[in-house]
This record gives sequence, structure tokens and C-alpha cells, in this order.
Amino acid sequence: MRENYITVGSSASAEILINKSRFIGHAARAETEEEAVAFIDSIKAQHRQATHNCSAYLIGEHDTIQKANDDGEPSGTAGVPMLEVLKKQGLKDTVLVVTRYYGGIKLGGGGLIRAYGKSASEAIAACGVVQRRLHHLMQVSIDYTWLGKIENEIRQSDYPLAGIDYSDAVVLSIHVPVEQELLFIEWVNELTNGQAEIESVHTEFLEFPHA
Repeated sequence: MRENYITVGSSASAEILINKSRFIGHAARAETEEEAVAFIDSIKAQHRQATHNCSAYLIGEHDTIQKANDDGEPSGTAGVPMLEVLKKQGLKDTVLVVTRYYGGIKLGGGGLIRAYGKSASEAIAACGVVQRRLHHLMQVSIDYTWLGKIENEIRQSDYPLAGIDYSDAVVLSIHVPVEQELLFIEWVNELTNGQAEIESVHTEFLEFPHA
């Protein structure tokens, strides 16, 4: 299972005008091919009158599923350039559709490649890019006498504090990157002289803005 990857943060669209043709780029996250196809179909339904609805998607840890569709544009001038944008930006699990309303002026092969690539990039920028990092949700059970020290140390650390449960003992829930699990356990044991109970509840992805 992958631990860290980048993808789009949301679904969004962006429009540009090139030689009187409207190009509307749409981007979204798709973790399965079924999700990608459903997104493409939804955009086609919204833009039935468009001249073209070209698409591309890249799915899977090792980009095992990748498709490009020119939807009537000259072969290799639309879907492939869109797919290349996804690859160059290192995005995973992302689907793109670029809708074109023809404005009467032919762009030529090179012009189309640039137009579809630019539209794809604009749509991705509108979505924003995030890094998804796999974390353990760790639970640290301690005696109340340790609460002040441990809570303060965690809040000053890079580990996100998910919550605190006050019962017979104090249970702090903390997100820890999977690759730092052992380091985190050693750190807590040092802080508490080995008097904390530490367990991993489950793993989940957290999202952070990608620079």
C-alpha cells in the first residue's frame, strides 16, 4: 500500500479562450476507473452541445490504469497532451476532461496540443494539489499526572493531536506518519519513563497542501 502521493484537492473547472474557441478544463480525483468514467460522462452530459469533450485519467499506485481520448480531435492532439500533464506533475488518481466549443479558427496540431495541455494545467491549478500521507492513528494512555507534560510536548511537535479522552486514564489520539511509528513510540516512552500504553488503532490518509 502506498504511503505518500499527490493528487488534486477537489473538483474544479477553468476556462480559457484561444482563437475564438472556448476550452473548459475540468479536473477531479478518481480512485477507480469507474469513478473516472462517471466523471467524464457527467461532463459530457453537461456539455452535450460542445464540439469535443476530450479526456484523460491516471489511476493506481504505479499508474496501472491510464487512458486518453481525443473525442474527434486529430489523433494525439488532445487526450495524450492532457495525460502528459498528469504525468509531468506527478499526480495520481486524477481525471481530466477538456470541453471545446469550436470558434471557427483551426489551431493546427501544435496549437491543439498546447491548448489542451494548457487547459488541463489550468483545471488542475483551480483544484489545488495536495499531498496525501498515510498515518497511524495512535492512542497513548497515560496517568493524569503525565497529562500536562505529554499534551504540551505533542502540541509542540509535528504530530497532529486528534483528540483527548478523559476517563480512568487519559487517552490521547495522535496521527503519526507510518514511517515514524517506532520513532514516535520511543519518544513517548522516553517522555513517560515507559509508563504509557501505546497502540495503533488504524491507518488513514491525511492531506496537506503541496508546495
